[in-house]
Amino acid sequence: MSAVANTKAFTPSDIRSRKDGTPLVYLTAYTTPVARLVDSHCDVVLVGDSVGMVLHGLPTTLGVTLDMMIMHGMAVRRGLERALMVVDMPFGSYEESPEQAFRSAARVMAETGCAAVKLEGGEAMAETIRFLTGRGVPIMGHVGLMPQAVNTFGGYRVQGRGEDGDRIRGDALAVAEAGAFAVVLEKVPEALARRITGELAIPTIGIGASAACDGQILVVDDMLGIFSDFRPKFVKRYAELGGIAEAAIAAYAQEVRDRRFPADEHLFGDAPRTVNGGEST
Repeated sequence: MSAVANTKAFTPSDIRSRKDGTPLVYLTAYTTPVARLVDSHCDVVLVGDSVGMVLHGLPTTLGVTLDMMIMHGMAVRRGLERALMVVDMPFGSYEESPEQAFRSAARVMAETGCAAVKLEGGEAMAETIRFLTGRGVPIMGHVGLMPQAVNTFGGYRVQGRGEDGDRIRGDALAVAEAGAFAVVLEKVPEALARRITGELAIPTIGIGASAACDGQILVVDDMLGIFSDFRPKFVKRYAELGGIAEAAIAAYAQEVRDRRFPADEHLFGDAPRTVNGGEST
């Protein structure tokens, strides 16, 4: 049974109205089967540019293209009925100008059927966010550690410690004032995330931030124990499916080598057999 009763599909306005309410549940998805699994349990499903690392084996998210995001967005759309679908804008598809950002976002929304897009950046992207929201493109912001700027940050480091907290706070306020309906706070000190959450009129979504945030997000392959190239401190493993899958693959391989698979029940004879009252083919 699903954890959340089936309702009409969520909208960006619905998410914004949940400020200070029941915490919002976000997960990533990149495929139709996973989208179907998370749909009834999540308020928002993000088609994240983390797909580049999780499914395509890229070292960072920087090599992800707009075409890749659209392909995975179309797959996820087929698996959703109720959760709000957001698609990440990949590196290089929106930074040049507000006009470039609009062209990219319009294409993503038209081709995937998503309800909103997410882009990284604070004060530097406020003009672009304002431009997009003024033209009917709902925006989810992302400040703190921004994976697309990992080279600038010198790695996946905590952002906003000490006096640098003013920068992160300013970025979050700028994103909210520009019209975003929610903002992700990634890998920032707990006290800073708590303070920003209390100051913003829009929901904050934490990932390595604070339980006080209005919601939380994790990469689904991380929390299921499938992706194991690295494991950030903020990830909690709710399962170890990678180990289970590897054990199953090893068992299959051994049975093939021992000629124990396929067995008689997996094969077909010259005439149909009756199984459980029905005819097998």
